[in-house]
Amino acid sequence: MDQTVAQFTELLGQHGIKLNSTQLHQFELYYQELVSWNEKMNLTGITERDQVYMKHFYDSISLAFYLNLEERGSLADIGSGAGFPGIPLKICFPHLKLTIVDSLSKRIKFLQHICDTLQLEGVQLIHGRAEDIARQGAHRDAYDVVTARAVARMALLNEFCLPFVKKGGVFAAMKGSDPAEELTEAKYSLKELRGQLMKVEPFKLPVEESARHIILVSKTATTPAKYPRKAGIPAKTPLV
Repeated sequence: MDQTVAQFTELLGQHGIKLNSTQLHQFELYYQELVSWNEKMNLTGITERDQVYMKHFYDSISLAFYLNLEERGSLADIGSGAGFPGIPLKICFPHLKLTIVDSLSKRIKFLQHICDTLQLEGVQLIHGRAEDIARQGAHRDAYDVVTARAVARMALLNEFCLPFVKKGGVFAAMKGSDPAEELTEAKYSLKELRGQLMKVEPFKLPVEESARHIILVSKTATTPAKYPRKAGIPAKTPLV
């Protein structure tokens, strides 16, 4: 086991997450395919192996430090990009039924290749805009956990993500710097979309010590019929 993987496994172990050889092999394949495909399409600006393991893989899995995913059955990742945080979480918690929604078809194509290469089962990849997909019966008020990593400000993100969360479920927004200002701005959208702020978990990414915050929001009731608004409208006029 090389230094990058040894550090990765040790850091996860400190949070009670133990990876077997199959899972470690899946992460290595994921890294290799990410870098390979990144030469053809823009998936990530981070390609150094130790950086990918820390800033993409470990950072994605950090959600599980603050939310017990063993007790959750379904996870939706909205605006997943190159698969973060959904795919790393699926590797660590294979029982999760994972749904990824992304608006770019070429990213969905990459993610399908990753799922095939890593032999991941129970993953649904959907090409479309969150506002449209959240109006479909199969996805509305349907998921135990919904997450988004570095996608948009909270006032907008709430409208993208909360409609997917079932009553009693959790929306987890993964952020960098302190989101206090965003949360103040997002109070109206939380109320409108039946979300209630549970807590904000601050931590530092190991090694480089950069700030991270995970915002946990509980869904108190089903989504009102008028939300989400038509695709494009939330971004132009966020609920503030």
